[in-house]
This record gives sequence, structure tokens and C-alpha cells, in this order.
Amino acid sequence: MSADEHRFGSGTPFSIGVEEELFLVDPVTGTQANASGAVIERLERNGGSGDEQGPGDGQVERELHACQVELITGVHSSAADAVRELSRLRRAVLATGAGLLGSGTHPTASEGDAEITDKERYERIHFLLGDAALTPVAGLHIHVGMPDGDTAIRVFNGLRRDLPLLQALAANSPFRHGRDTGLASAREVTLRGWPRSGAPRAMRDYDDFVAMTDRLVRAADVPDYTWFWWKLRPHPRLGTVEIRALDAQTRPEDTVALVALVHCLARDAAHAGGAEDPPPEVIEEGIFRAARFGVHGRLPDAEGTLRAVSDVLDDAVARASRWAGELGCSDELDGLRDLVARGGGAGAQREVYEIAGIDAVARRLVEPTRLGA
Repeated sequence: MSADEHRFGSGTPFSIGVEEELFLVDPVTGTQANASGAVIERLERNGGSGDEQGPGDGQVERELHACQVELITGVHSSAADAVRELSRLRRAVLATGAGLLGSGTHPTASEGDAEITDKERYERIHFLLGDAALTPVAGLHIHVGMPDGDTAIRVFNGLRRDLPLLQALAANSPFRHGRDTGLASAREVTLRGWPRSGAPRAMRDYDDFVAMTDRLVRAADVPDYTWFWWKLRPHPRLGTVEIRALDAQTRPEDTVALVALVHCLARDAAHAGGAEDPPPEVIEEGIFRAARFGVHGRLPDAEGTLRAVSDVLDDAVARASRWAGELGCSDELDGLRDLVARGGGAGAQREVYEIAGIDAVARRLVEPTRLGA
């Protein structure tokens, strides 16, 4: 990849797009279903959003596992507009007769239940990962448009310090293979078995990113940087910085709050620049603590001092609020404190489990995912 192979500056700076990975399930029981091929075929037959839609339109695409689809919005100016499009895409999938379940992991599916999608890229990923690819995980990916490569790196570096907080807020996968993992995000721990899936180091500038990318592509024997499954990455092909660290959400109200926060923090990082960069070891510790304890945990600051998630969130919201008016998301940011008060997605799943057991968790996850459409 050369330094001039990018689309930074080709669109409106700080526009936003969102990708949401969801599980396909029986609409009554919540049982995982390897049905993505049939769903995409029916969407195309109905004139809905499918694999063949052109760029810029909302799309529903297949994922690595046949039990999942990915909903992909077009480019929007606000979090609310993007999440409204996600809801429209959810409705399109539900109209095929499939059920949808929004969670970082499926709570009851057994290891090996998920089939690998019959697609060359996915078959190669399966070959490279081996058994690490057996358990599907579902994420919420947020793209923010960048005016140029150096701004992209400034935002990339700035958002690294917010990764633990964002993962704590989004933790929505306490169950895996029918049992409570003791984690708020089993998705995070599952992904640790994948190569190139952690928090990358800070970059000096865009040329540093290009040089490192070329070296790592050779070392990993992969086609390009889209095979880097980092929690955060510049995406030159789209002209964005992409956050990939968040669990998929059940409730669109939580999705829009998280998207709004990322949108504003990216805008703030572009403006501020030069903010204190925590050591990578401290960021990694924060990420694990976020996965373990979710919104109930304490996260390390740059010096390693532990602070409650609610206090870290207050600081982040103060930074985000500077830009909420410009980005049209003041009301959406207000939803973050409600998310914390409810215990996040992980807390909501455990409340169901404590009363009705693990099968009820899958059933109950289907309902708000459907209502959110």
C-alpha cells in the first residue's frame, strides 16, 4: 500500500457509518440458525438490501459464519440517522421470517454449531485461524470520516485511550456455550484467540502506518490491512477511522448512545491532538478489566490508577459534549448514564438468567432486538 492509496478527504469530514453484526435465530426460541444464504437470497428476491447493492446504500451482507448477517449503513451526518437506518435494515431481515439476536456472543449455541460461510475470503480466514474461528462473535463497528491521513492518525492515537471505557460500556456477552463465563464480554476473550485482534501501538504519522502495514501484511501472509482485526484501525480504502472494539447491542437506544460517544470523541481527538498516550500495557489491562467487569469495573488511567467506570465516563462525556451540538447528538449522549445504571447489556442478560435460566436469555434477547426494528 502506498501513502497516496486512500480516500481520506473524499467525503464530508466526520461523517459516520455503522456496521452491526447480528445472530440469525429461530424467532420464537432464539436458537442459532445457519440461515444467512437463505436470508440474503430472499432479500434480493424481495428487492431488499442484499450483497449486491451498490456502495453508499444500506446493505445486509453475509459474515464469516452462516448464522450471522452484517447490517451496513450508508454515510450519515449523525448517530441518530445511522441507527435509524440500522433499524430499517433489521426490519428488512425480519421480513424474511428470520429472527435476530443482538449480543456479542450467542448465549446457548454449542461450539461447532456455526457453519463457515461458503466464500473464498472466509474459507481462508478459517484456514488461518483453525479452531479459533469456531465460536462466532458479533460486534458493532463505527466508521468516522477523516479529512486527511494525518488527522486519521491523530484520531486513531487519541481513541486508543478510550478503548477500555468503550468496551466496558458496550459489554454485552456474559454467556457462551450455555454457561455464565464470569465475564461481561465473552466476545472480547474469544477474540483474543485471533491474530492481529488487540490494540495496536500508537503511530507517529500516516507514513508510519503505511510502512508498518506493508511489513505486517508480509509477515502475516495476508492480502491487505483489512485482515488486521484490531480494535481500532485507520481504513484508507473508506477514508475513515474504524472502531471495532464494541459488542453488538440488543437495544438501539444503547447503540445510538455508543455511536454518538464515539463520534464525538473522534471529533475531539482530531481537534485536541497530543493528548497523553497511556502505555500499551496499561491499555491492554484496561481492556481486560472492561471485559471482565463491564460497567461495574474500575479502569486504569495513564498512570495506572484505577477509577470507576462512571467517573471515567463523566470525563469522556465532558470531552464529547464540546462537539455534541455540531454533530447533532446531545440527546443521544444522555442515554449513556441510563445504560450504566441498568448494568449494561451484560447486566440485563444476567437479570433474565437469575429468574428464568439460560434458555430464557436467548428468547428474551430476540424480543428487544425485534422491537428495536
